[in-house]
Amino acid sequence: MRHIELNNEITQMQDGFYQLHKDKEALEVFMEEARENTVHFNSVAERMEYMKEHDYYYNVLDEYNLEEVEEVYNIAYGENFEFQSYMAASKFYKDYALKTNDQKQYLESYEDRVAIVSLYLGRGDVAKAKQFASMIVKQNYQPATPTFLNAGRSRRGEMVSCFLLEMDDSLNSIGFNINTAMQLSKIGGGVALNLSKLRARGEQIKGIDNAASGVVPVMKLLEDSFSYANQLGQRKGAGAVYLNIFHWDIIEFLDTKKINADEKSRIQSLSIGIIVPSKFFELAEKNEPFHVFAPYTVYKEYGKHLDDIDIDEMYDELMSNPKVKKKPLDISARDMLIKIAMIQLESGYPYLMFKSNANNQHPLKDIGTVKMSNLCTEIFQLQETSEINDYGTDDIIRRDINCNLGSLNIVNVMENKEIREAVHAGMEALTAVSDMTIIPNAPTVKKANDELHSVGLGAMNLHGYLAKNKIAYESAEAKEFARTFFMMLNYYSIEKSMEIAKEKGETFKDFDKSDYANGAYFEKYETIDYSPVTEKVQQLFAGIHIPTKEDWNQLKRQVMEHGLYNALTCSAPRQ
Repeated sequence: MRHIELNNEITQMQDGFYQLHKDKEALEVFMEEARENTVHFNSVAERMEYMKEHDYYYNVLDEYNLEEVEEVYNIAYGENFEFQSYMAASKFYKDYALKTNDQKQYLESYEDRVAIVSLYLGRGDVAKAKQFASMIVKQNYQPATPTFLNAGRSRRGEMVSCFLLEMDDSLNSIGFNINTAMQLSKIGGGVALNLSKLRARGEQIKGIDNAASGVVPVMKLLEDSFSYANQLGQRKGAGAVYLNIFHWDIIEFLDTKKINADEKSRIQSLSIGIIVPSKFFELAEKNEPFHVFAPYTVYKEYGKHLDDIDIDEMYDELMSNPKVKKKPLDISARDMLIKIAMIQLESGYPYLMFKSNANNQHPLKDIGTVKMSNLCTEIFQLQETSEINDYGTDDIIRRDINCNLGSLNIVNVMENKEIREAVHAGMEALTAVSDMTIIPNAPTVKKANDELHSVGLGAMNLHGYLAKNKIAYESAEAKEFARTFFMMLNYYSIEKSMEIAKEKGETFKDFDKSDYANGAYFEKYETIDYSPVTEKVQQLFAGIHIPTKEDWNQLKRQVMEHGLYNALTCSAPRQ
């Protein structure tokens, strides 16, 4: 196809430069082809009737009247949106635009997708739907892929981005979590699992030595499961597994990503991550030997899993307890860091999750513990271990994690001077995703979503904004800008979550036990001024209100009075 040929010509040097104009040519050719292959309608009413009759859209007119629907479409089309690159256009039409059942024609333009997503997330509130449409089409706010892909479709996956599962040391739990992971992968989410409670290779089962197979065979089962359970062929299954760095099998776990690993142990598509307590870095700093522990022996001795104890406090006791099986590795803790770095150079893995730091900063530390993270290492949310029993005995279902994501575009919200508006719209949209998510085949995830309503509102294009303003990425000015901007994102997301709690008359479960409720979370914002200092960064925020220490104090009082609806309002992973 001609647009592919033109796109390929971009990197063919001419007079020492890339032929960047070829991208625009490829875009024009592609868009002409897309328009020719699109089903067109004479009116919004005709579109709604056709899409409902042929089971493409949910029944929009059950929630809105036609005039309201037309208002949302007018906003979506009113910005005269144009794709800025061939890649952007081809990505949208390949992965997001709804197609006819035979996959031969497009049923949506970008504006059409924006409109139906906004209507769906608006849940019958036309003012919210119009706000969403405005923020999305201006690219102030972008929903995550599962939301933008699925919202409004009658045949769809879920709108949630990713999930985290805690696996216990039993075959019941292994089977339950593999099934849950497949169910979640089927609806389009990435899934991460914590394997740190599993017995190490060679540990006892029912008193028999060398019976346990360790974590790698479970990793193989999960890799095959994610490969099998994708979302209607549109998105490949994506999974990750985490292991505590003090687990007996840690070296075998890491070696699954070595280039020269044999096929029996090599993990190709499953992502891996390591849970790293501060004690490990203390050992590395002192260049001391590095010991790992057999987790089942820890459980037998203390009644708690290795992954659930505070190893920063318990390491010396574990080392001195003869009933806890341990072994020194051939490498020191410092050399272990080198090994990790080498494997990262080969494969990009493992991710690193700093458990002690996460829990020290966790505003819900009196409710639960942060145990692991997700495929992007950005979720730090409390998690609990469910008890999966034999048939005839009720399971004890506790909370796992789901992750509802969306992102601001820093360039656009700064230039449009709409940070507060975009954050508020994003929080409303993410709360809608949480409220509308059911996931009946993943009870641990459903329980967490129903009780905590956690969301992740992030910000992308930081590098683009800095480059556009001629600020070096790692400069002091860049750090100063990020410090102020993300303080504002935090402030307005908490403000909106408070307003939602006030409107609904409902907070997340156990809010009263959180650092938000007692005010401790807000102390640093009441004492530290996050306003920019240098003239250049001050100019970037000209005309934009920056929350002051007094604003934070007022917000603290409002939160303590009305609560928060969302237990987690973290920044999602973006470049």
